Amino acid sequence: MDGGLKGLMAALPMPALFIGNDDRILAANEAATRLFARVPEGRLLTTVVRQPTVLHAVDGCRADRAPRRARYLTNDGEQDVTYAVSCGFVELHEGRGVLACFEDVTQVEQVGQMRRDFVANVSHELRTPLTALLGFIETLRGPAREDAAARERFLGIMEKEAGRMNRLVRDLLSLSQVEAEERMRPARRLNLVELAQGAARTLTQLAEDLGVSLVYEMPAQPVTVPAEADQLSQVVTNLVENAIKYGGKGGTVTVAITGPAQDPALRAEAVRLSIRDTGPGIDPLHIPRLTERFYRVDSHRSREMGGTGLGLAIVKHIVNRHRGRLLIDSAPGEGSVFTVVLPTG
Repeated sequence: MDGGLKGLMAALPMPALFIGNDDRILAANEAATRLFARVPEGRLLTTVVRQPTVLHAVDGCRADRAPRRARYLTNDGEQDVTYAVSCGFVELHEGRGVLACFEDVTQVEQVGQMRRDFVANVSHELRTPLTALLGFIETLRGPAREDAAARERFLGIMEKEAGRMNRLVRDLLSLSQVEAEERMRPARRLNLVELAQGAARTLTQLAEDLGVSLVYEMPAQPVTVPAEADQLSQVVTNLVENAIKYGGKGGTVTVAITGPAQDPALRAEAVRLSIRDTGPGIDPLHIPRLTERFYRVDSHRSREMGGTGLGLAIVKHIVNRHRGRLLIDSAPGEGSVFTVVLPTG
């Protein structure tokens, strides 16, 4: 391979192949060698790249010298990987042919898929209560127009479904705001003990209604951390409310604060805020996905409890904004512990 072509290929930051008119690969850079797990130079393109879309793009570019684009799909052993292939006709002193560059667009594809999944999930979550509302409105205007008992029952259900939509919209707006501010770390120092107690005590009535005991294990002295008061209160509220609702009647929910101390999770001085319940626990299979949007361990029970499937996603983003970590420890029959680790500085 001549110095000019070699220099061109080496300068390209992405995997690249230079294919001659005889469909043989005349040059390849190191990135291409790693991508195809072999040395492509001197081989026919069809023995290295077997996907028809890429082969057609190269043939078309060679035929009319117009740029072509294609997708190359592969797997790196851990996940599916997508490359955007750009083909352009090149004439050099060493010869002429098609230069094919492979740009890794896996993350872009994943973000696009996440957006599509998010829209689909939101549409699904809204469609159910909307369908119920429309159905009851039609019934109230027709067969149940003069039926007072039915009217009261239907209005109660409609109020419940409207409340469900309102909670969903509220959580969507909250999630959007938290994501927009995620890179802006809070600077104001707040007393975590006072904040956590205040947020948890707003749920005292809910705990009493469900027969759940709220227990506080807090240090007597203030513990300060850089924090946004409203957002951190939302974290405590979401986690304690989940523990009360899903921990089961007659259980105990403990809100505890420990530290400050050197923490292995952050490798720095940190404070731990833990919410423990004595409920049925969670299968470890579900734990890695609990903070995904709309992921539910028990969809029917979650909806019956008024959950939107966004609470833990909001918690995760708020904790990320505070440069902390959310740890989840649970097992069937052993209850659950949700721990927020927050740096002190």
